[in-house]
Amino acid sequence: MTYSDAWLKTILTRTKRIAVVGVSMNPVRPSYYVARYLGLRGYQVIPVNPRHKGEVLFGQTVVGSLGEIEGGVDMVDIFRRSEAVPEIVDEALEVFPNLQTIWMQIGVEHAEAAARAEARGVDVVQNRCPKIEYQRLFGELRQGGFATGVISSKL
Repeated sequence: MTYSDAWLKTILTRTKRIAVVGVSMNPVRPSYYVARYLGLRGYQVIPVNPRHKGEVLFGQTVVGSLGEIEGGVDMVDIFRRSEAVPEIVDEALEVFPNLQTIWMQIGVEHAEAAARAEARGVDVVQNRCPKIEYQRLFGELRQGGFATGVISSKL
């Protein structure tokens, strides 16, 4: 999938509240550090994992499903295998009438579920990581020696 930098930046700029489905309590797991990073960048992160329901992660109580989240979210970030995506997308579309984005992590894709979301006017990103895209688009990766193509005076 090819996504324009401007489109990804629009998504990351407009998003305020993110449900992270499949978040881990283990700090070495990608879902943990991506959720932590997003929280540190000012997003409100709602952790979703039925195995850890009721526990607290990053100051938020872990919920067991999207339907347990009070209020809406702007984005659902999916850290589950591709075969789990249809059920997650269907629940998200059902419980969040104002959902803006479904984001599937690196290695996660599901064309049919994506098409259902897009038919409802929801933007879909597949096989990408919002942490990596945020760092790339907002000039943070250069600190690790990566060329971002973003010119900035920040050091």
